[in-house]
Amino acid sequence: MKSLAIHVAIPSMNEAEWLPHTIDRLLSEPASGVELWICVNQPDAWWTDPQNQHVCRNNQQTLSYLQALPVPNLHILDYSSPGKGWTKKNTGVGQARKVLMEAINHIARPDDIIISLDADTLFDEGYLDSVYRFFACHPHALALSNPYFHCLTGNETLDRAMLRYEIYMRYYVINMWRIASPYSFTALGSAIALTVKSYRKIGGITAKKSGEDFYFLQKLRKAGWIGNFNTHLVYPGTRFSDRVFFGTGPALIKGSKGYWDSYPVYSHILFDQVKATYDMFPVLYNDHVNTSISAFLKAQSGEEDPFESLRRNAASVSRFIKACHQKFDGLRILQFLKSKHNPLDGSDEERLMDFLKHFYPDTLSDNKQNPYLEGGFSARGVRQLQALDFSATPVGLLDKLRRLLQGIETAYQKNDLS
Repeated sequence: MKSLAIHVAIPSMNEAEWLPHTIDRLLSEPASGVELWICVNQPDAWWTDPQNQHVCRNNQQTLSYLQALPVPNLHILDYSSPGKGWTKKNTGVGQARKVLMEAINHIARPDDIIISLDADTLFDEGYLDSVYRFFACHPHALALSNPYFHCLTGNETLDRAMLRYEIYMRYYVINMWRIASPYSFTALGSAIALTVKSYRKIGGITAKKSGEDFYFLQKLRKAGWIGNFNTHLVYPGTRFSDRVFFGTGPALIKGSKGYWDSYPVYSHILFDQVKATYDMFPVLYNDHVNTSISAFLKAQSGEEDPFESLRRNAASVSRFIKACHQKFDGLRILQFLKSKHNPLDGSDEERLMDFLKHFYPDTLSDNKQNPYLEGGFSARGVRQLQALDFSATPVGLLDKLRRLLQGIETAYQKNDLS
């Protein structure tokens, strides 16, 4: 028996079809000392809303299923039954995660572990033990942003959209790794783990309707180190979903209709501009000079010199650099990229291939010894990549491209451990 507990936190809304599969996988785990926490939730007003009453009924099915489970250490948080649903402005998955983690925090010990999942998430056998081992081997880690992988479904429209979205995510974080950004992580609420003492250190999670996972990890990263590599993968559900306002599900719905404006493949040159600014941080401690992001930060902060207050309050160069990273954080980097992105400077496909040709030219050949992709590309695949088209390139080739990016990302993640 472990001397600590592993608390698995799962928000559930309209998940009667999916949650049992996740629960079955959890119950087959060999890990001991596991506490399961499920928050079944929706706005209380939906009980009188004809358009959403089906969600309420679905949630009641979920509650009946959970209440019948002969499982010890199962904690059911009912924010769904009439009179118990959300009534304030903080509704949705962010509020559900907050309620779950606050309930765990109330009874847990500092070294206990919280594993955040979604109701449609599967994982490699032994995942819970692998998370325990991660924190045992890296006691200084505040959290783990676990590696993920979306499985294909056989539905070409869905799979094509998922591959396009995952390619976007992996390309983005690879560039963040490449420029040595502290915010090199992919935020998936279904693939986060942390210790209870880390949760307490940052004052908990902030409830948001969507995107709470990103803000949560950014908050943790500002307080310390986050691991990104684990021996076991998490498999978030591959499906269209409108349960949240933005994120994977809505992205797939919009993407399947051809709308990818919110998830462009940013030119690697824009990431280079962020890196050039990083390199200037030591100089900015003593000199008032403009950088590629100065105008952006001025517009954001309303300050003539956005670094002046940081200079006044930093007793050393190292503290100034840390303050700069705190100010120009993951959210600001994304906003900067969006502000500079020009969709007319080429297609997403052209920008992706230009990046690979520039930084990883050896991967775009029929060399079977590809260091990032088992088996490499075939000669025909290489030719098809020269005319990459997310809407027409065969799904199998898009999958190999996704796996190539996964391999590059994994190399960065492993290197970060050392």
